[in-house]
Amino acid sequence: MERVSRLLSWTLSRVLRLSGFSEQPRIMEEKALEVDLIRTIRDPEKPNTLEELEVVTESCVEVQEVNEEDYLVVLKFTPTVPHCSLATPIGLCLRGRLQRCLPFKHKLEIYISEGTHSTEEDINKQINDKE
Repeated sequence: MERVSRLLSWTLSRVLRLSGFSEQPRIMEEKALEVDLIRTIRDPEKPNTLEELEVVTESCVEVQEVNEEDYLVVLKFTPTVPHCSLATPIGLCLRGRLQRCLPFKHKLEIYISEGTHSTEEDINKQINDKE
């Protein structure tokens, strides 16, 4: 587990540095690591985790600093098939887990990766609906 954490940390620091976050890579890296808790969510129809099925990956999470205490977390997930009937529940599950468990002030935006689902626009709207 420590090896995975170090690899994730190294990868995130490189991504953040290349993305122009070089001024505060350590803080952003720490926040991105805290989002890591979604990797263990299991698919409702399969015995695999969302990470094993490549529904969520390290590269699908972006953490942006809004101000000193607030962060924007953008998550783009990829359903296993373009007509996945569980895309909405998976998105809502991701939202619920992150809202409950992130220890810092944040705003969440969760989307289906562009072009990966037949009704992505409707699902994105439903997942990000404030009500």
